[in-house]
Amino acid sequence: MIDIKKINIFSDGSSLGNPGPGGFGVIMKWKNKEVKISKGFRYTTNNRMELLGPITALNKLKRPQEILLTTDSKYVVDGIQKGWAKKWQSNNWMVKSGKKRLNSDLWKRLLELCDFHKIEFVWVRGHVGHIENEECDLLAKNAAMSDNLNIDKKYETESEIS
Repeated sequence: MIDIKKINIFSDGSSLGNPGPGGFGVIMKWKNKEVKISKGFRYTTNNRMELLGPITALNKLKRPQEILLTTDSKYVVDGIQKGWAKKWQSNNWMVKSGKKRLNSDLWKRLLELCDFHKIEFVWVRGHVGHIENEECDLLAKNAAMSDNLNIDKKYETESEIS
């Protein structure tokens, strides 16, 4: 059930190979409006796309809003709801081996957006007929297969260093 008092954001990320070409798809719904956003990248990961979808949608909102964000990414939902991302941030994004945590650039931005907006994260199982999730999945895959792919500069730079 969609709550018309909130902004509803549905998001999915995709990677054709991991890493490989990837994309995200987002649907934003509020009142009687609907906005769809998708973008593809030539070389990235599924987890980066799962994070970049919500970040892109949330960046569109200029004032603090009440948001219901639905995704099939346990990585995103658990990272926020279980406090993992805040713990990673408190450790300066470093893992025990001394390396920088993967996707710290995106986690940092998502945490900033969570502080700006009031966001409730909801996980849905993927590929079971949830209408918006299925549409976001299609948007993400089509974006990943498009001819006009963007460069995920942060990922490509970090993967060259590793």
